[in-house]
Amino acid sequence: MKSSISSLLTPLVGLLSVVNGITLEVSSLDSVKSVTSTLAYDMMTYYSGNQTGQVPGILPGPCASTECYYWWEAGAMFGSLINYWQYTGDTSYNPVVSQALAFQIGPDENFNPPNQSKNMGVDDQAFWAFTALDAAEANFPEAGGNIPSWIALAQAVFNFQQDLWDDTTCGGGMRWQVYQFNPGYNLKNTISNGGNFQIAARLAYYTGNQTYADWAVKMWDWMASSPLFQTQDGNLYIWDNTDSNNNCTDVAHYAWTYNYGTMLMGAAYMYNYTNGDPTWEQRVMSILNGAEVLFFPKEYGGNVMSEFQCEPAANCNNDQSSFKAYLSRWMAVTTLLVPSTHDMIMPKLTASAAAAAQQCTGGNNGRMCGRRWYATWDSSSGVGQQMQALSVIGATTIHPGIAPKSVKTGGTSKEDPNAGNGKDASPIQKQKPITTADKAGAAILTILGVSIIVGGSIWIIM
Repeated sequence: MKSSISSLLTPLVGLLSVVNGITLEVSSLDSVKSVTSTLAYDMMTYYSGNQTGQVPGILPGPCASTECYYWWEAGAMFGSLINYWQYTGDTSYNPVVSQALAFQIGPDENFNPPNQSKNMGVDDQAFWAFTALDAAEANFPEAGGNIPSWIALAQAVFNFQQDLWDDTTCGGGMRWQVYQFNPGYNLKNTISNGGNFQIAARLAYYTGNQTYADWAVKMWDWMASSPLFQTQDGNLYIWDNTDSNNNCTDVAHYAWTYNYGTMLMGAAYMYNYTNGDPTWEQRVMSILNGAEVLFFPKEYGGNVMSEFQCEPAANCNNDQSSFKAYLSRWMAVTTLLVPSTHDMIMPKLTASAAAAAQQCTGGNNGRMCGRRWYATWDSSSGVGQQMQALSVIGATTIHPGIAPKSVKTGGTSKEDPNAGNGKDASPIQKQKPITTADKAGAAILTILGVSIIVGGSIWIIM
């Protein structure tokens, strides 16, 4: 028998959620382990990269229809499996995760594989780096052999992205796309800049290297000075993108959970790295306050997460159908890095977990998850929907024993601050300025070439 919607909105929402094939008792670790095991299994039915003849690390594509997933979401999915291993101790998917991460390393020893590099956005690469950081912070078994360590892979991504800082427009920041021939190159968006900010903050935390912290501050300051951030009544409103063609004088007023999660995670790491700097605590709280207003509507009880930009209209795409997974996971980690947030965050994760479970009643097996946690199953299903439910339910088990590790607290992944350097890592080719002599030489070569063509044509006619 399905739980009624009204029961989801009571303060006792976390106690029991019963659905077809899924019974979740949020307060029971055994129940959470059982449910997340089922959700992870169903999520991985979409993945065939570990089968003979398939490409490890890739979900169905290319994206010419709705039944496909971009490269970045696959990277995020493997991060959710690392978290699943932390939450439950189940090692079933660890070999698949290691295989996928290792296969998606490019020749420059970061996440820039030849089959993706020409279409790669800064944010795409960042999500694979997040997963490498998850692995390093959890002491996930290293891939071994000639594969760089997990933390070195994240450092290589950071080194690659440093060269993408663009102060020719908007006073700085990074463009969404790595290469200018890709649509969206003109945009400077939150997920790319915020993703780089998070990478820098987590590297500072893990390694203790102040250089990464300085870069994180630089990135935050640029975003705060841009239209991407708007503060009102103590709440931080984080918008999606701004246009370098207009020198970032306007902004797209779209708010997404994953943008909030990305900035929250980075700010929480910076708070912890700075031993409780009140400035970073205030930033953490302003992000949480903004998220509470936007993504936890009062009409659903105030504690159930909603992707309000697309869920009510039922027009979320495959990317957007996974966004709540990241805010869920990163809110949970924030409770450990910034303990003062615990009492604000945990009721939201608990209520959202129970709400997510009660609507996982779809598909041929009667237990596939949809997007709208505040209602019954909405007839949608996919990797993102499964990942969202897996992440928020697993996040309810967060505890200090799985706090992110660093070199000071038992992290074993070996760092390499020069990772990826010395190779053709940067897509930006530094060209010397064109001189008058260069122009004259080009003109002479052009005239000579034309003369040869004309002379040859006359010779043929004669």
